[in-house]
Amino acid sequence: MRTYLLKSMATALSILLLSSCSNSRDENTDYNILFLHHSTGRVIWKGETSFLSRAAGKVSRRLGNLLSGKAALPGMFEDYNKEKGTGYAIEDLEFPKISPYGWNNFPYDYYNIWVKHAGEKPYMEEPTLEMLTRNNHLIIFKHCFPVSNIKADIDSADIDSDIKTLSNYKIQYFALRDKLQEFPETKFIVFTGAAQVKSAVTEEEALRAKEFFNWVVNAWDMPDDNIFIWDFYQLQTEGGLYFKDEYAVSASDSHPNGSFADRVGKLLFSRIIDVIENNGMKTALTGEKL
Repeated sequence: MRTYLLKSMATALSILLLSSCSNSRDENTDYNILFLHHSTGRVIWKGETSFLSRAAGKVSRRLGNLLSGKAALPGMFEDYNKEKGTGYAIEDLEFPKISPYGWNNFPYDYYNIWVKHAGEKPYMEEPTLEMLTRNNHLIIFKHCFPVSNIKADIDSADIDSDIKTLSNYKIQYFALRDKLQEFPETKFIVFTGAAQVKSAVTEEEALRAKEFFNWVVNAWDMPDDNIFIWDFYQLQTEGGLYFKDEYAVSASDSHPNGSFADRVGKLLFSRIIDVIENNGMKTALTGEKL
C-alpha cells in the first residue's frame, strides 16, 4: 500500500518536476560555489527533512527534493545574500556519477580523474579540474564513509592503486594537493572523513582512518595556499574513533541523521563564508567561530 501511494504521488507531481530547477545562479551571481558529493553530502545539502520527502526520495530523488522544499544549504546563501548584499551562489553535483565511472570518490578516484587524466576534456564523462575551475570560484569535495575502511599496508605505496591503504592515500593526496595548487584563483574546501559507525568498521580500520584524517589536518594541509579544511570527521566523532550513533541514521547506518545534518550544515556554511571572505582565519576547522 505504501509503495502504491508513493508511486501515485510521483505520477501526480511529475508535471511539477518538469518545471523545477536546482540552479541557483542568475545574473546577480558574482561568486560561484560548487559542492561535489554523494549521499552523505546530499543529506547535509538538504538538512532535516520530513518523512514524506524522505519516502518520496526513494521513488525519485527529484520528487523528494521538491517535497522537501528549498534545500537548507543554498537557502542559507540566499538569506545571507539578502542581508549582506553579496552574490554568492552554490550548486551541487554528484561526482563521480554511478555510470560510467562508478560511485567511487576516494583518494584514488580524485587522483585518477583530476591528476592522472587531467585536461580540457572529461574523463569517463566526469569533469576535470581544468573544466570545473572555469566557472567556479570555490569547489568543495569530500569522500563517502567507506573511505574509513582502510586496510593494513602490504607493500610500498602505489599511486595508481585503488586499494585503500594509508600509504596509497597519502601519496595520492600529495599529488592531489600539487594539482589543486595549479589553480590559485580557485579556492578548495576538503572535508575530513567521513567516519563509520562502530558496527561498520573494525577497530584497526578506525584507528587508521583517524591517523589519516589527523595527517590531513596537521601535515598535508599547508598555510597560505588555496586549499582549506572542513573537519567533518571531528564533528562526527568528537575525538573518538567512530561516528557517534546518536548522530547517525542508526547504529548500523553511517549516513548522518537529519538533526545532525541540520546542525553541521550551518557550520559548513559558516566555514564557506569565512574561507571566501577571510581565507578561513575567523573560524575553526569545524566552522565554529573563533
